[in-house]
Amino acid sequence: MKNLLIVVLSFCPLLSFCAGEGHEWEQFLYQLSELEDIESSSWESSFDLLCDLEENPININTASREDLEQFPFLTAKDIEDISEYLYRYGPMKSLGELVMIKDLSYYKRRLLFYFTYAGDVHKKVFPSLKNIVKYGKHEIVGTLKVPFYNRKGDINGYLGYKYKHSIRYDFDYGDYVRLGFLGSQDAGEPFFAGRNKMGYDFYSFYLVLKKLGHIKTLALGRYRLRFGMGLVINNNFGFGKLSTLSSMGRGSSNIRAHSSASDGNYLQGAAGTFNILKGLDVSLFVSSRKFDATLNKGDSTIATILSSGYHRTKTEMDKKNNSSHFLFGGNVDYRSGRFYVGATAVYTSLDKELVPKTTAVYRKHYAHGKTFYNIGVNYGYTGSRFSFSGETATGGCKAMATINTISYNISDRMSVLALQRFYSYKYYALFAESFSEGGAVQNESGIYVGLTWRPISSLNIMAYTDFAYFAWPKYQASNSSRSSDNLLQLTFMKSKWTFAARYRIKVREKDNADKTYLINKIDHRGRLSAAYSSNELRLKTQVDLAYTSYKENSMGWMITQNAHYKLRKTINLDLSFGYFKTDSYDSRVYSYEKGMLYSFSFPSFYGNGIRCAFVASCDFLKSFTFIAKVGTTKYFDRDQIGSSYQMIAHSSATDLDLQLRIRL
Repeated sequence: MKNLLIVVLSFCPLLSFCAGEGHEWEQFLYQLSELEDIESSSWESSFDLLCDLEENPININTASREDLEQFPFLTAKDIEDISEYLYRYGPMKSLGELVMIKDLSYYKRRLLFYFTYAGDVHKKVFPSLKNIVKYGKHEIVGTLKVPFYNRKGDINGYLGYKYKHSIRYDFDYGDYVRLGFLGSQDAGEPFFAGRNKMGYDFYSFYLVLKKLGHIKTLALGRYRLRFGMGLVINNNFGFGKLSTLSSMGRGSSNIRAHSSASDGNYLQGAAGTFNILKGLDVSLFVSSRKFDATLNKGDSTIATILSSGYHRTKTEMDKKNNSSHFLFGGNVDYRSGRFYVGATAVYTSLDKELVPKTTAVYRKHYAHGKTFYNIGVNYGYTGSRFSFSGETATGGCKAMATINTISYNISDRMSVLALQRFYSYKYYALFAESFSEGGAVQNESGIYVGLTWRPISSLNIMAYTDFAYFAWPKYQASNSSRSSDNLLQLTFMKSKWTFAARYRIKVREKDNADKTYLINKIDHRGRLSAAYSSNELRLKTQVDLAYTSYKENSMGWMITQNAHYKLRKTINLDLSFGYFKTDSYDSRVYSYEKGMLYSFSFPSFYGNGIRCAFVASCDFLKSFTFIAKVGTTKYFDRDQIGSSYQMIAHSSATDLDLQLRIRL
């Protein structure tokens, strides 16, 4: 009976959503995004993670729990259900079998087609060097961005030319070996000149081995990692409130290569996870690297640790690699049945003392010192209906942070999640990243409750409410303050059509104009969209609305049309056009548009204007893919764009992106 179902499912319509059809997961990521998410540094890390997973898909038949935990849209129960299906029925012969896991939603099944494949199951023996060299896959990607305009800094101020470019090489052998390097150059940075005599401004090198006997993962070079809920260390990925609801707030522990152009959010050295006994894993890591910092005048202590990675001007170049850290730590993870418990410890030493400027009261409890340590305990249980997870941490700051989640599957169609967090205003950890309203694991306590409900198979409802309290003053709030955040999103899918609606209201206390008392800043945001999808054609129309009430009222809106057409089997065309009109930056709007491979493309707009982008990709000679993108933004309410060195003395700006990928 199972074999008959497999034959039928192998030809199911889901197969139309293969990688060649475009990056539909980017649309999913955009649907789970909010204003704060896209503007946070963790968003780029999350995007890089999914790009890596798309280019290096996982064999679902041999995937470990750690492999499946990399997917941010899967809950702990989803992972258990997939593992249980494989244990009970054996390897999948096609990903169409995912439909037989009844609690796995249609949208999640569709997304898994981009990041997994149903491959053969071999004995868990690490391949020989001969086979790795012979059967490994090579990928080379070159990218160039050409602006058809000059910024003020391009004429006088920047050390380099106005072109942005990068080169990327990646070698992989299944789930076992990944080796690569990346060189990246931002516009305005010197190339083979000045302090960049070795060529690119930024390089990344990495080697990752997996499933090497008792070595689950071994990373050398530049890497990222996350343990537990991220209260001690997490520079791997992080999402906002909607995505937390999608994954039901589960934590994860993993190590991966740093293969992106981000210059400020990685470790350098070695990291590994080792299986000691059944259910017992130990991870160790060490890092030594230089980083950018703003130094205090006079004593050369560190005022601010920088992560932008820009070295375009003499001032920015003087800050390049002017400080360093030495870090080591470990994690112990034990699992027995559905229960798990773990512990993480990290010690960091800086070559200069960190002394943030505390003239502003909200900075008083920022991380400070020359040596830091943090320890945390994470724990959880995954049941068929009830699950919980959490982490509690402390450190040299002598303060505590804790986050705890409880989720319950009321039925196959309805799940609820409750999340509690308390981050003392005195707690700090240099590499912490976790769920928060205020953007940091510090000075916040709150309660979050979310609901996902599929009343019928074609309708999905997601809703949450979140209340937060900030005991110590924050930026633009001179006293203790509060916030509330509420969202409702509906998605209806029928045949080839998808309709979505979202409304969000956020209230946060901030200073009044005279900074004598707090007043509410109220943000209303809405989104309506309709999408049509077939094998050759995809269309999507979207309307975004924003209304902000604070010191002044501000309203904005944008209507966007996206179209994708597949011409034959080798050519893909994408067109996006949008018109926007907003009163100010506070009512800015975002629009998704397709970009280059490994490219982050969720631009924001404010003022009055239009945005148009055209992307064409072509596969040729089996191993080559060429992608070109032309994008232009025209403003009707200004004669110049940007400010300072980034100022463009025109009302419009046009860019050309070119990319060549070779896969062997």
